[in-house]
Amino acid sequence: MSRITTAYLLTCAAIGVAGGVLLAVANWVSTALFAAVPFFSVATAGLWLLPAVIALRLLQRPFAGLLVGLISGLVIVPFSGYGFASVATNLWWAFFAELPFLIVLYRYWRTWQHYAGAIVVSIVYPLLAAASFGLETMPLGVQVGFFAIMVASTLGATALGILIADRLRAAGVARLARRRRPKVVAARD
Repeated sequence: MSRITTAYLLTCAAIGVAGGVLLAVANWVSTALFAAVPFFSVATAGLWLLPAVIALRLLQRPFAGLLVGLISGLVIVPFSGYGFASVATNLWWAFFAELPFLIVLYRYWRTWQHYAGAIVVSIVYPLLAAASFGLETMPLGVQVGFFAIMVASTLGATALGILIADRLRAAGVARLARRRRPKVVAARD
């Protein structure tokens, strides 16, 4: 990884704080939905991917998603009923946003990789949280609906994150913090 600059750290901090503010509200909405209608609380799950997707798309630097996940988790701690478990939760979600880039050792930065991370987490999360939602007691059609809502949530949040990052890039935001591509020098004849 190239050197870590102040611009990179400040950009990650700004995205992390903005994401933390969004997730503090989403956390309470999700908790209320889980208490009332647990099945539909999963519709907000994709929001936990949003800050990491924005950071990875905008900066195209290794571990930007995890750093933003850490920062947004720390922002949520005082506003969450879950305390420091919010940090672990945000890092967990950020890991899946980061995973497709990690697998190729950060050599490629393609749009489909963001969506691949969203698909993976939309499969893993319901399997790990099945007992919390009581998925095993639900009819098959309801289970399929649960997975469909999860996929729609993660893909929708990923698409939104890509859109936001692309608009920020077009506006010139974080130009100094982005990954620098090596310059190709033309060979002289």
